[in-house]
Amino acid sequence: MKKTVAIIGGGPSAFAAAAFLDSGLFDVTIYEKNKTVGRKFLVAGKGGFNLTHSEPIDQLISRYSESSVLEDALKSFTNDDLRAWLDEIGVPTYIGSSKRIYPEKGIKPIEVLTKLLDVLKSNSVRIEFEKEWNGWSDEGKLKFTSEETIAPDITIFSLGGGSWKVTGSDGSWIDHFEKRGIKTIPFLPSNCAYSINWDSELIEKIEGMPLKNIALRSENKVCTGEVVITKFGMEGNAIYALSPEIQAQLSHSGSATIYLDLKPSFTEEQVLTKLCDSSLKTTDILRRKLNLSKTQINLLKSSLTKEEFLSKLQLSEKIKHFPLQIESAAPLDEAISTTGGISMDSITSNFELKERSNVYCIGEMLDWNAPTGGYLLQACFSIGVFVAKQLNSVSKD
Repeated sequence: MKKTVAIIGGGPSAFAAAAFLDSGLFDVTIYEKNKTVGRKFLVAGKGGFNLTHSEPIDQLISRYSESSVLEDALKSFTNDDLRAWLDEIGVPTYIGSSKRIYPEKGIKPIEVLTKLLDVLKSNSVRIEFEKEWNGWSDEGKLKFTSEETIAPDITIFSLGGGSWKVTGSDGSWIDHFEKRGIKTIPFLPSNCAYSINWDSELIEKIEGMPLKNIALRSENKVCTGEVVITKFGMEGNAIYALSPEIQAQLSHSGSATIYLDLKPSFTEEQVLTKLCDSSLKTTDILRRKLNLSKTQINLLKSSLTKEEFLSKLQLSEKIKHFPLQIESAAPLDEAISTTGGISMDSITSNFELKERSNVYCIGEMLDWNAPTGGYLLQACFSIGVFVAKQLNSVSKD
């Protein structure tokens, strides 16, 4: 007789688990609180729909904050495996110049979602809409706001993180776990903008301007890429990747200091040599010899006195170690992703809750972090597939 599986939440991890569960062994139903599934998946697609990253798997694994916990899942269903599966279901992909992987040009996010739903249908997966989970009953059954209760053999929670409330991913589910004594971590914004108190005259000149080919450092971690300067502060892939380190400083001290390297391809000595080896005016050296942008030059001029700006030594130091004082993160709901949720200490190596047998937690509802660039979706797919494979194997035995 088939076992019943209830998957609570309709996002990428849920799709992956449902797609790979053996329909000969399990009767699978996804319970979604919205009228449609995959809303956050579609919203993410509006900003450039990168599905994963093409770097070697060991390097990819190192990008995750809980890499030791996620390693088995990521190796069980790698980025290459994801590409092969997507191609198999009718979503061919290509590697972009940034090494991120996208659906082939012309394929829209809604088309990818439709292909995924077709796979679920072919695997006899049912989806019930407007079914919002509301905790456990005294008898341990799953409750819904409709007063309905169910008692599946296996429950897989795929409830998402704490951002993007408009898609239904609001993190309100965390209270139900806390009431049951399951260890959780408060949600914090990640991959988000950070507040900087710019000088008013400076921000009038540089608001909305990008800083390209730069590096940002927090303690021993360095991230290259680009950022955009906003009235609020700064956003972009280079600062997103420092989210764990910035959040740690904010939690400890209430503020954070990171350092901007305006010329990461040069050492400080090379910068100093360029500054000294020219008869040009300082601003012309920065522009012509170091190829600094007008925005970068404005940043330097705003933070240095005239004497400091004309000092080759002090200017070279500032070019390589420009301090940025972070005051706060953007609001939780504006973050691309969040940390927090179910503590990794609360689950086994197979993502089963230690406190509740046959109950699994997958995807962004777990307390792990990764930068943008396809890493978030990759882990969600990998964890879902990993849990499905484990359940298939155990049930066959």
